Amino acid sequence: MKTFKTYLFAGLLIFALAGCSDDSEVSTEISDTVGENGEKISLTQSLPADAVSLDPHGSNDTPSEKVRSHIYEGLVSQNENLDIVPELASEWEQIDDVTWQFTLQEGVEFHDSSEFNAEAVKANFDRLLDPSRGSTRAFVLEMIEEVNAVDEYTVEIITEYPFSPLLGHLTHGAGDMLSKELIDEDYQHALDEAGIDITLDEYYEIREAGGSDHEDIAEQITEYTSTVVEQNPAGTGYLKYEDRTPGEQTVLTRNDNYWNGDVNVADLTLKVVSEASSRIAEAETGQSDIIADVPPSDKDRITSNDDLILNETQSVALEYIGLNTRNEYLQDKRVRQALTHAFNKQAVIDGIYNGAGTEAISPLAPGVFGYDESLEPLEYDMEEARRLLEEAGYEDGFTLTMMVNSDNAQRVDTAIWLQQSLEELNITLEIEQLEWGTFLEATGNGEHDLYIMSWGNSTGDPDNAITPLVHSSRLGGPGNRAFFENDKIDSLLEEGSREADDAKREEIYSEIQTILVEEAPLIFILHPQKYNVYKSSLDGIEISPYEEFDFQNVKNNE
Repeated sequence: MKTFKTYLFAGLLIFALAGCSDDSEVSTEISDTVGENGEKISLTQSLPADAVSLDPHGSNDTPSEKVRSHIYEGLVSQNENLDIVPELASEWEQIDDVTWQFTLQEGVEFHDSSEFNAEAVKANFDRLLDPSRGSTRAFVLEMIEEVNAVDEYTVEIITEYPFSPLLGHLTHGAGDMLSKELIDEDYQHALDEAGIDITLDEYYEIREAGGSDHEDIAEQITEYTSTVVEQNPAGTGYLKYEDRTPGEQTVLTRNDNYWNGDVNVADLTLKVVSEASSRIAEAETGQSDIIADVPPSDKDRITSNDDLILNETQSVALEYIGLNTRNEYLQDKRVRQALTHAFNKQAVIDGIYNGAGTEAISPLAPGVFGYDESLEPLEYDMEEARRLLEEAGYEDGFTLTMMVNSDNAQRVDTAIWLQQSLEELNITLEIEQLEWGTFLEATGNGEHDLYIMSWGNSTGDPDNAITPLVHSSRLGGPGNRAFFENDKIDSLLEEGSREADDAKREEIYSEIQTILVEEAPLIFILHPQKYNVYKSSLDGIEISPYEEFDFQNVKNNE
């Protein structure tokens, strides 16, 4: 079972305390929270953005994971100290540099009543890495070369090369397990829709053989894969999918056959309430039991209300501005450095984020393995920005477009702050606000010049904190929306992921961070303090530093 009440991560102690401006969207339906005499509890949570995909091999975004984390589980998880602990695998052993063997929990069922076993594990990894699925999360486990079902409850994973942080990567949502029966049904539907007259077993044989035959079929079916999974996802988690109205809400219900302890929740309704003030009003009026992502500016409003608890969690995530290095101006690192010098980071942290976070000088948060405290960032310096632009031949300025997701007021305000700063340099910054799913698609396609986003480092390892953001194999949707390509960075990142010696790894990641400051494809803002709210009558809510909620053991003290 996942527990996140107190977090200790590489010297960084993170506590989860137990104990945007229109209210017109607030629902009039009151949440029915019960549970005083052992009854199961109905919960409603308001979230700022809808899930893009309920497929564990689908989109790689936080709003989707906040829903999926209730439905799915992986082979391993992380405990309150962020150590690797058993989940669907009861134990594991590294056989050699590239071979790992996992013993699986027995008696576990998926939500569709099919059995969790070694064949299901193999089916999941084969699907994640299948080009026909086109998963933007495949990069998390792309080092896996082969998965073998040794027997019913033993799985062998072989990596293409030694990969030190494999266990950490397996805790990522990309490693979550989906029903094999559903996987088979999804593939069969895709083959049928594409008009390909082969059996499912024949497709699996072709996929195993690889080559041009598989590539041709994969290209034909990729637009249809995931259709069945999205309609009725089935994992092994403590809650199971019930219903969904895209853009409005997703309803999950208790898994009566959950393998890992009692479940106190009868059902969970995850509502989309994009405006922060509307979410707060939902909590104040009792229409939501839990709300996510409260702006720091509203702390006093929450703490003055005895009916509400403000949860504060120091995140290891990174809030940053990305610069599309394919842009004709931003190809020049002097221009990227100038924009970085023009960004008054501390003023933004204080004025927009209300000081809720730690200043970022690289993708790694203080205390995270590989963090280099001696790193010297590009400081706010408008004169140096002017000098660099003049040296690059752009003293007369130019026009750029910046994309932000419209449901995040802090990012919109940050964009406006940068817009005003760049005016002093004769640079016109046009701001385009987009709905979350549209924002992900547009920035993944490179339709932007600048963008603001966060990266969660959801494995707790420097490889996942940096590689997705800047490695040339991750361009676009998989994470590198700056479209940054640097052979030295690529080489060092690959070396760092293979190196088993911690001291040598630290040296490698220190060099990577130094290069990133110099090349400036990203403007690092902060590692944010996250605020969530729930009713003071509730206890047992667990929130991870990756902003995932666990309501399995929730209790109502009223």
